[in-house]
Amino acid sequence: MLDTTASDRVQIILDRLNEALAKGDTAAAAALFLTDSYWRDLVAITWNLKTVEGPEAVKAMLDAQLSQVQPVRFQIQDGEVPAEDGGVTTGWITFETAKGRGWGLVRIREDRIWTLLTALQELKDHEEPKNFRRPMGAEHGADKDRQTWKEKREHEDATLGYETQPYTVIIGGGQGGIALGARLRQMGVPTIILDKHNRPGDQWRSRYKSLCLHDPIWYDHLPYLKFPDNWPVFTPKDKIGDWLEMYTKVMELNYWTRSEVTKASFDEASGKWTVEVNRDGEKVVLQPTQLVLATGMSGKANKPKFPGMDDFKGEIQHSSEHEGPDRWSGKKVVVIGSNNSAHDICAALWENGADVTMVQRSSTHIVRSDSLMEIGLGSLYSEEAVQNGMTTEKADMIFASLPYKIMHEFQIPLYDQMRERDAEFYAGLERAGFDLDWGDDGSGLFMKYLRRGSGYYIDVGASQLIIDGKVKLVKGQVDHFEADGVVLSDGTKLEADLIVLATGYGSMNGWAADLISREVADKVGKVWGLGSDTTKDPGPWEGEQRNMWKPTRQQNLWFHGGNLHQSRHYSLYLALQLKARHEGIDTPVYALQEVHHKG
Repeated sequence: MLDTTASDRVQIILDRLNEALAKGDTAAAAALFLTDSYWRDLVAITWNLKTVEGPEAVKAMLDAQLSQVQPVRFQIQDGEVPAEDGGVTTGWITFETAKGRGWGLVRIREDRIWTLLTALQELKDHEEPKNFRRPMGAEHGADKDRQTWKEKREHEDATLGYETQPYTVIIGGGQGGIALGARLRQMGVPTIILDKHNRPGDQWRSRYKSLCLHDPIWYDHLPYLKFPDNWPVFTPKDKIGDWLEMYTKVMELNYWTRSEVTKASFDEASGKWTVEVNRDGEKVVLQPTQLVLATGMSGKANKPKFPGMDDFKGEIQHSSEHEGPDRWSGKKVVVIGSNNSAHDICAALWENGADVTMVQRSSTHIVRSDSLMEIGLGSLYSEEAVQNGMTTEKADMIFASLPYKIMHEFQIPLYDQMRERDAEFYAGLERAGFDLDWGDDGSGLFMKYLRRGSGYYIDVGASQLIIDGKVKLVKGQVDHFEADGVVLSDGTKLEADLIVLATGYGSMNGWAADLISREVADKVGKVWGLGSDTTKDPGPWEGEQRNMWKPTRQQNLWFHGGNLHQSRHYSLYLALQLKARHEGIDTPVYALQEVHHKG
């Protein structure tokens, strides 16, 4: 392929792929991939979220899926021009399958495919009613039986869950449940979102008052409705709470507040769930076909038990229960932990005049927020990126196109830049005695997050308080509590009026155990993590987030969550899977996740 343009190089490979697929020659198709290649598929080919690695795995996937899925017409996306950089040619592509349309991104190296991302975008004959297909709204003409929009919404609100049953029930009304609910609403899938709080957004409002989004706004848009151009870079918790409440109304979601699930069970014969709900004191029994646990990336609050806790005369709170610093001015507070919540809570308490001590139990990864914005996210999620034509959808796809197996190779240089840029900042933390880490392989915050790692903080000011000694730092493990404080394993005693357990959260699998059964939770296995064999992420290698946004070993049970970016991006693929099943479309799932670890 000498003396060819970047467009030629991409289209030649795509033409060969099309030819091989049309002939059913999976060996020829696999031969187009490098030995160290990756095909990441989001629902389009596998009806799963799956990354296959190397030609043999590509062939195995195509052998299983080709005749049913029938992928065709791989081509360069209209209006896009592939680019070459450092021996790698990158191009945006589109394609079709028997049931849908998709787009993706291909990287070609040495005249073969290095990475390929294929992502389903819509189902044929079930396209969303948007753009040229949007509804008219006003119904012109005369009709004695006409219902207004308000009357239709009131009727739906009164009957769904009572006279008619939803196809999908989402447990959890945070950003994950709301984003998925919006997708399903637009796709015409009857859905109810259940949330135990008084209003949408209250799960944000109820947290400690200094909480804000640590990710920049360009990373945090919800589906269909982006934040305004004058929205703050880092959104305060109450403002995001108001936005989520507004969003549920604008997107016409069937959102049940003050609704707590007491029990859920699945009937194999009928293929339906029975979900018992306490709806503001009224017992309601829902019978959906699909059940989604959208309780965030994490599960229940992790509240460790230490000897002597019952003897402590002060107050003990988990970070999720901490309402803020107002009651603790002039008091002694010990915060156990050194994660994001621990730092935020310590800073707010210090600002309010409390005597604050942080107990660091293990090393922590710290990255300054401005460095993360400029170096880590700036090329995709920033004002400059937007002005240069980068859309949220393109940014999400570029990010998704990096296979998890090699993502750390792209992340390490970025965090090396941050470490060099902020060398004096890190030196100050080390002088204060703070134990730093950069992840098991130096790949930093996002890989830690993906690998189920804990112990990181996006610094928005608390680190300087530690450097200056304004927030006191003690390192060690908790041994026991006494009436007036906590004692560490080395005998250090810390007196306290309040002890905050910033000890994180368990797996989402725990919610399945509580709401359904331990047997179902064990059947599903671990939720979140890649199987990277790094700290807190035991192998074997899965290559995708365990059990997230895809079919599980429990029929009709799904998990959805993560940060705002993941809630936005992956809600599309989960919604498409649910929509396909709602319409009776055959969805042959390739490589359903094995269960190697429970809970």
